[in-house]
Amino acid sequence: MSKFVEVKTALLAQPKVWLVTGVAGFIGSNLLEQLLKLGQTVVGLDNFSTGHRHNLAMVQASVGADAWSRFTLIEGDIRDLATCEQAVHGVNYVLHQAALGSVPRSLENPIRTHESNINGFLNMLVAARDANVERFVYAASSSTYGDHPGLPKVEDRIGKPLSPYAVTKYVNELYADVFGRCYGMPTIGLRYFNVFGPRQDPDGAYAAVIPKWFGSLLRNQDIFINGDGETSRDFCFIDNVVQMNLLAATTDNAEAINQVYNVAVGDRTTLNQLYGWIREQVANIHPEKAGVEPIYRDFRAGDVRHSQADVSKANSLLGYAPTHTIRQGLAVAAAYYLERMHER
Repeated sequence: MSKFVEVKTALLAQPKVWLVTGVAGFIGSNLLEQLLKLGQTVVGLDNFSTGHRHNLAMVQASVGADAWSRFTLIEGDIRDLATCEQAVHGVNYVLHQAALGSVPRSLENPIRTHESNINGFLNMLVAARDANVERFVYAASSSTYGDHPGLPKVEDRIGKPLSPYAVTKYVNELYADVFGRCYGMPTIGLRYFNVFGPRQDPDGAYAAVIPKWFGSLLRNQDIFINGDGETSRDFCFIDNVVQMNLLAATTDNAEAINQVYNVAVGDRTTLNQLYGWIREQVANIHPEKAGVEPIYRDFRAGDVRHSQADVSKANSLLGYAPTHTIRQGLAVAAAYYLERMHER
C-alpha cells in the first residue's frame, strides 16, 4: 500500500478541518475536491482576483450536496490580517495556495506581487501561529532555483532569483523557516514545478502554456513558442500536487517537518515536445489540427532555460510517488479542455 493510500484511508476514518487559501483557483479547487471526497471539513478563502466561481461550481457538481455542505467559503483577501484570523479559526491544517503567480505579471507589477505574496503570506503565518494550527503547508516555487545551472534541481542548492515573483517565493521560504525556529511552528514548503491539469485557466494575459496551447488550438488561434522551443521544464500533473499537499499536512515523520520539497515528476520536456504532444491529443478529435505549426518569437524575460527536479527527498521523507507522467496527465487535461471548449 502506498503512503498516499494510507493517508487517504486514515483521513476517511478521522476527518479534520482544513483551510485552503486560493480555493477558487486551479490548484486550490482540486485540493478542495479531494478533501471533500475524503470526508473532510474545508474552509476556503479567496478574493477571486485570479480564481473563478465556476471552479467551485464544478467541485460542487463533482462531490454532491452532502459533501458540499462541509465547505464554507470566506470571500476575502490575505492582505487583511483580520480575514486571515477569521479563516484559520478552529482549523487543523492550512494549505496556503493563495498568491499572484506568473513571472511576467511580477515584472509588470512588482508591488502588487509583493503585497500578495509576501505581506499576505506573513499575515497567514501570523494568523496560523496564533491559532496553533497543527501544520502550515504552503505553495513555494521552482522559480527559487533562479540562475543555478545544476540539473536536476536539489532543494539545498539554489541560485539568484530572476524575477520579482521568484524573490517573493524565496522570501516565503525564509519566513517559514524563521517561524519554525522562533515559534516552533510546523511548516512545509512545496516547490511546484510547472503544474497543469483540469481547471487551469486557458485565458488571460498570464495563462500557463499548456492550457493556453489547448485553447489556442481549439479556437483556431496562433500558437506562440518563446525562443527556439528547446527550453525544458518538469511538467507536473495536478494529482501529484494534491498528493504532496496531503502527505505534507499529515506526516508524522519529525524529520520531514520544517522542510522544503520539490513537487514534480523528475523528468524534462522541451516546449517543442510539449507542443507536439498537445497537438496530437487535439488531433485525435480534430484531425485537421495535425498540421498546425507554432510561431517562434523572442525568449521571455525572467525565464530560466532548463528545469528538472530531483524528487528523492520527497520520496524518502514523505513517501511521495508521482502517479502521472506528463503524457498521462496531458491525456486527462485534453479530455477536460475538449469537453469544455468550442472552436471559434
